Amino acid sequence: MDFLISLLQSILQTALSPVTAAFVLAAIGLNIHFGFTGLMNMGQAGFMLVGGYGFVISVMNGLGFFPAILISMLASAAFALLLGIPTLKLRGDYLAIVTIGAAEIIRMTARLANLTPITGGPSGIQSPKFREEFNALSPLPEGRTSFLSLDYVNTGVDDWWSRIVAWGLVALFLLVTWLLMRSPWGRVLKGIREDEDAVRSLGKNTFSYKMQALMIGGVMGGFGGIIMAFPAAINPDGMGRATTFNLWMIMLLGGAATILGPLLGSILFFVVRLVITSVASEFVPDSVLNAQQTEIVSWILIGLMLMLLVIFRPQGILGNKKELSFNV
Repeated sequence: MDFLISLLQSILQTALSPVTAAFVLAAIGLNIHFGFTGLMNMGQAGFMLVGGYGFVISVMNGLGFFPAILISMLASAAFALLLGIPTLKLRGDYLAIVTIGAAEIIRMTARLANLTPITGGPSGIQSPKFREEFNALSPLPEGRTSFLSLDYVNTGVDDWWSRIVAWGLVALFLLVTWLLMRSPWGRVLKGIREDEDAVRSLGKNTFSYKMQALMIGGVMGGFGGIIMAFPAAINPDGMGRATTFNLWMIMLLGGAATILGPLLGSILFFVVRLVITSVASEFVPDSVLNAQQTEIVSWILIGLMLMLLVIFRPQGILGNKKELSFNV
């Protein structure tokens, strides 16, 4: 019984974690790229890095919190523009290869030893400085607050204020996505996804629409990078290829081309990993599986579950099979 109570508490902690919220934000952006527009973006982690570093570097160089947010958004949009101009005429696997390469260029550039004074090099940037103004904006009183068996400081590093802001952004971006996809603009994106040539024949500039979708989804990914940096550290290897693949897993699990799919997929992704590792640690002896091996097994099982999901329910948990007419 104690194990079950502890597990439920850990599940709640994981579900409300700012890291989970960061992945939801990035997955919402990826959903706009692929789910609603049909763009095979395999480099969403690159947008997270650009947005995160844009924010952190701006604050570390003396800019205020809100100017740093603006610079982060502009940096993410500029990255989308530079990436999209030469590549958005590509389709399918070709676009996927280019976006993987672009994200890796960003990661390796941030790792350069010559840029250590700016990006921190391979170690990244670790400093509480870029949290100071964010913490100063908190309306919460000093001290700690307990809610649903969770106990955190109101404002600090692992705090309620970060969770409120992170999940507030999730709610805002979900609402924005819902409104955009109900608009004529969103219906054009879905038309491009299903048959770009037909949309072009109606006089629509499909390149412009795809560029707009890439920029909007990229900015959302940038906000995910900012939330990832809020514990007072950002590292280039913390948002690499594995992060992009996890985002794809999250989107496909919840359901591509759905509003709530990224939210459900992200929570399930982290919770399932937690349950697997917790149960294995509790009931499987270390002589059979140690902690490191348990982590590996959790990834194997998640991969198998994703394979079964794609085979037997390719639209995901919330998806509609009619939404899978992709012209990529």
